[in-house]
Amino acid sequence: MPVKQPAPGDLEPIERASRDELQALQLKRLQHTLAQAYENVPHYRQAFDARGVHPSDCKSLADLAKFPFTVKDDLRRNYPFGMFAVPRRQVVRIHASSGTTGKPTVVGYTQADIDTWAQLMARSIRAAGGRAGDIVHVAYGYGLFTGGLGAHYGAERLGCTVIPMSGGQTEKQVQLIVDFQPDIIMVTPSYMQVIIEEFKRQRLDPRAMSVSVGIFGAEPWTEAMRAGIEADAGIDAVDIYGLSEVMGPGVANECIESKDGPVIWEDHFYPEIIDPDTGEVLPEGREGELVFTTLSKEALPVIRYRTRDLTRLLPPTARSMRRMGKIVGRSDDMLIIRGVNVFPTQIEELVLKQGQLAGQYQLVVTRQDLLDELDVRCELLPEHQAANGVEIGHALQQQIKSLIGVSARVTVGAPDSIERTLVGKARRVIDKRPK
Repeated sequence: MPVKQPAPGDLEPIERASRDELQALQLKRLQHTLAQAYENVPHYRQAFDARGVHPSDCKSLADLAKFPFTVKDDLRRNYPFGMFAVPRRQVVRIHASSGTTGKPTVVGYTQADIDTWAQLMARSIRAAGGRAGDIVHVAYGYGLFTGGLGAHYGAERLGCTVIPMSGGQTEKQVQLIVDFQPDIIMVTPSYMQVIIEEFKRQRLDPRAMSVSVGIFGAEPWTEAMRAGIEADAGIDAVDIYGLSEVMGPGVANECIESKDGPVIWEDHFYPEIIDPDTGEVLPEGREGELVFTTLSKEALPVIRYRTRDLTRLLPPTARSMRRMGKIVGRSDDMLIIRGVNVFPTQIEELVLKQGQLAGQYQLVVTRQDLLDELDVRCELLPEHQAANGVEIGHALQQQIKSLIGVSARVTVGAPDSIERTLVGKARRVIDKRPK
């Protein structure tokens, strides 16, 4: 498959900068951000004072480790606008999380923040192979969720033609892809699997569609899922990373010429990897929890935000900035089954290795007589619906036991037997254990 290689003129100077140049810019912006947060956000003034640190104590990038972390509950406790560092009237847009586990986390943007976000999303789409004039089909959800509008503004900033489809209406998704012939699709990887299934249901070949690049994010996905989507749809599948508390999508993005992990746009976001238990900063290459400090946000600067995503920092390759490895799980959604740590992505890897199973699966955790029980629900691919699901399930059950170390019941259903995600992230885990 031909890959669009970037010409040197396509890159911003900072994408080719030396490490010294980049770190000098980071330090300058970090010092400004710490001062802005301390002076304008009561939460940060109190947190810094309680830790006994002041923005003036930041003389080097390593000094950031002296400052306290920010967690999601800090945003919830200051709901709705208590974390803003500018007067509310200067905030031109508000996004918020769904609030499914508590109060929503609210984020705000000044006009300068919106411009920065659009520019970084344009940079991300360009890194994925997009160019001015391309048609971009946006199937991320629009609204309070940052995905749809983030992708939309970035594609427009790059000079692309945008199809603002949003999520759901899968039959219409396929119709518009067939009729409008987009070059790029931006969507969650699990919903891309649903779109591919709909192509097949309509007796259309997904490999014949016009799309050449998929920019997938908003949920963890594995190399096995990438390989499956690329094979089924005949596209390059590129990883985008972001979170609303830090900006939205476009914090990091893979380069199509390397596809070796999302490049963190370090001129705007300073990354750290910490031990999730101790908070100790870990050296580059070690796996731990990803932490971000924003370097240019005006409305809502965040200092050492604990993403709960488990990954590692990798050295630069296609750009001058460091990369992040695939998200292997989350420090707060890791399942502990009878003393064994289990991440959904581990199960996903094994499901996708079964050539007769679709990429859709669910993990249902219950507790019987004080013992945890794990049920793995998956389904056959349409072309293998006549296969022996009992035998396949038994083989998967043995792999889960031998490779992950946990006993599970595996149920293999017919094609489409697992409820599909229409918008946003797949619900991979249903934990029914008493809290």
